[in-house]
Amino acid sequence: MTYVSPILVGILYCLLMSLIREPHRRRFNAVMVGGAGAAYLSGGGFDQWELPMVALITYVAYRGLDSWTFIGIGWLLHTAWDLVHHLKGNPILPFAHDSSLSCAICDPVIALWCLGGGPSLVTLARGRFRARRTREPAAASTS
Repeated sequence: MTYVSPILVGILYCLLMSLIREPHRRRFNAVMVGGAGAAYLSGGGFDQWELPMVALITYVAYRGLDSWTFIGIGWLLHTAWDLVHHLKGNPILPFAHDSSLSCAICDPVIALWCLGGGPSLVTLARGRFRARRTREPAAASTS
C-alpha cells in the first residue's frame, strides 16, 4: 500500500480538481504547488537550503498562474525535493516515516495531469461514456 495509496491520492486530487472550472482550476493549482513548495520550511532538515527551493517553486508557481506546464514543473521539483528528504530521513510529516516517499509517488501523478493541460477528467469520462452509449445501439440495430 506504500506505493498504491499515493497513486490513488494523486488520481483523486486530479478528479477533485476537475470539478473546478477553467481558468480557476489552473490558478488554484498554481497556488497549491506554491503551498507544497513551502511544506518543508518548518524543519525539513536542510536548514538554509530550504529557502532557495521555496523561492524556486514560488517563482514556478507564479508562472503557473498562466501555464499548466509550469505547474507540472513545480510538482516535479517538489517530487525531487521529497526524494532528497526521504533519502536523508527527514519526512514531510515527522510522525509518518514514509510520508516524503509517498509524496514523491503522488506528485508525479499530479504533474503528468498538469503537463497534459489539467483537463477535466469528469468531462473526459462523460464524453467517453456518451460515445460508447451512442455506438452500442447502432451496433445492435445492424445485427
